[in-house]
Amino acid sequence: MSATATLPELATTVHFNTVSIGGVDVFYREAGLKTSPVLLLLHGFPTSSNMFRNLIPRLAKSFHVIAPDYPGYGFSGMPERKEFAYTFENMTNIVEQLVAKLELSKYSLYVMDYGAPIGYRLALRHPESITGIVVQNGNAYDEGLLKFWDPIKKYWEDASAENRAALNFLVTPDATKWQYQNGVSELTHLDPTTWTLDQAGMDRPGNGDIQLDMLYDYRTNVPLYPQFQEFFRKYQPPMLIVWGKNDFIFPPEGAIPYKRDLPNVETHLLDTGHFALETHGEEIASRIEKFFGH
Repeated sequence: MSATATLPELATTVHFNTVSIGGVDVFYREAGLKTSPVLLLLHGFPTSSNMFRNLIPRLAKSFHVIAPDYPGYGFSGMPERKEFAYTFENMTNIVEQLVAKLELSKYSLYVMDYGAPIGYRLALRHPESITGIVVQNGNAYDEGLLKFWDPIKKYWEDASAENRAALNFLVTPDATKWQYQNGVSELTHLDPTTWTLDQAGMDRPGNGDIQLDMLYDYRTNVPLYPQFQEFFRKYQPPMLIVWGKNDFIFPPEGAIPYKRDLPNVETHLLDTGHFALETHGEEIASRIEKFFGH
């Protein structure tokens, strides 16, 4: 960056960083001034911080934006399963240590898919740090685990090799592409590099088993739902829900119950699918800025 760069240019420049946490290389994207309010972006399956590639510079004039890749995802390290347990508790540990390393004392969360239980686990540990939450197709209620989850629940109940093998389709190219396309009315709005990059990550030797480990461990989030809900009731964090209402994985039935615990939640059900940012990125960014008063 030249010495003549303007403040907006400095703010919107995205930095691609890697730090070592517990011996694991953790990649994260960062933009915005360090004096701005922090927004921590937590991605879902089977993607990475790449899902926020357009949102980060868009919000960087208003926020200090940080988006990590979990181990086994994106550009973070992928330790062997015998050396690193791929669980939601461990993913939360990594994010928590990254937050500490970056000295973030107060921050809002943007949670999507897997990012929701990771973010909510983090909130349970540090409720005083959470200044707000943006939820995009991220579940915290039993009502949100519908038909898509039936074969996964079967695996939770009986962790047999047969039930595990029955989930292999979820790491195939067709399934990855389907996650982006399902529920989207205008497919020409979708960038094919998204599912291509995600699939390249899962096609690495051993990564398919990592994904199945994570799907099995998702069962540990469900007993925490009452604690997540108690956090909402007790602390009443400002919450903005921007949810793709045509999502088959986390359908809108999961968005509605938030209002039970957060009477002032602002909810927008968008006419799109699981990866709502791909088709409604500008609307979501504008709603975030308005919601947080920027």
